Amino acid sequence: MGLLDFLGGGTAADKASKLKAKVTQKYGDPATRQKAISQLGELKTPEAVAVLMHRFTLTVDPHTTDADEKGHVFEIICGLEGDAVQPVKDFLKRTDTASSWALKVLEEILKPEDVIGVACDELKRLGAEYTRDPEKKVVLIHYLDGKTDPRIADVIVPLLHDMSDDVKMAALNNLASRKYGPAREKMLELLVAEETGKRVQVAAIEAIAASEFTVQGFREKAEKRLGEGWHLDKSGALKKRG
Repeated sequence: MGLLDFLGGGTAADKASKLKAKVTQKYGDPATRQKAISQLGELKTPEAVAVLMHRFTLTVDPHTTDADEKGHVFEIICGLEGDAVQPVKDFLKRTDTASSWALKVLEEILKPEDVIGVACDELKRLGAEYTRDPEKKVVLIHYLDGKTDPRIADVIVPLLHDMSDDVKMAALNNLASRKYGPAREKMLELLVAEETGKRVQVAAIEAIAASEFTVQGFREKAEKRLGEGWHLDKSGALKKRG
């Protein structure tokens, strides 16, 4: 009798759906969860991938078991190559958690520029609107850190006005090394805004300085936001004291 015989008839989607509760069972006998993972792996369908991705959304004890199971799931999904692409993209779009795992999988089965495109598209879709948990945006921004694709900066700039300070700071850090001219005014607006928190102001100062932007048009307001460690030179460039 095969692993899937007990599931009876039905479509691949039906079989995968029946296993979801076991794959995401946080407590109880881990063997139940592990058997369900293997059964989904045997299905080898996009529907199975969609269910397997949810294993990344929970952490179980002990850590070694959690790591082993996630590693097994990762191998199964990556082994499906092209068949896994769309369900992983759908997971990234629909789920707020485990975004880093979705990107990690896509890195294995897509070209680098295609994964960058997925991350940029999702950030563009999310925009600067309020989200209950900003972690997904932060993960996506950090994934794009240091990458030189020309699409990235245009997607990051609007996030300087996100509702979350964590997202604003991630966006500032991402833009700091790009020296992207169109970001200058948005960075300065963020720095001088009355509602901008102190830690975001500090991040904005560092990003503006790293970008080698001047504060032209914002000098008076910008000077009021500088801490003791910074000053403006005659050209309006930010300089560290000492």
